[in-house]
Amino acid sequence: MIIRDARLDDTDGIINLLYQVNQVHADGRGDLFKSGGIKYTAEDLKDKIGKKDAPIYVAVEDDKILGYVFCQIEDTKETTSVKPHRTLYIDDLCVDSVSRGKHVGSALYEYTKEKAKELGVYHITLHVWECNPEARKFYDSLGLSPMYTAMEEILQTGDSV
Repeated sequence: MIIRDARLDDTDGIINLLYQVNQVHADGRGDLFKSGGIKYTAEDLKDKIGKKDAPIYVAVEDDKILGYVFCQIEDTKETTSVKPHRTLYIDDLCVDSVSRGKHVGSALYEYTKEKAKELGVYHITLHVWECNPEARKFYDSLGLSPMYTAMEEILQTGDSV
């Protein structure tokens, strides 16, 4: 397995994984996520792949995409209450369902962490949905810790938002 920057010819493999990760969210939070949808289209990927401030890394073996990580570099400016800092936000990390448990995700994370260090990043952040306990367990095992908690109270019932 190698990990590298995503290329345009990786689009089909990435889209396959985008469907998988969306379905996990749709299964867990059908009130917010649509079954059968994807976060980024092929057209979106054309615009995203190769962006310096939003790198996408892929794990590849035998020309098959085993996993990806979408990143976003965020520079926080100094204010009267906040110190300036650089963040690498993990927008999305997914490992193909047939490759889970083979350390693809941890290899992607470690690769991302090394790249973040090269970019002078202070910290890595991400969001994990509570309806996905396996993801939470995975991030805990990597040594990530909660930074803050987002909370909600649902005011409407049914499928419409």
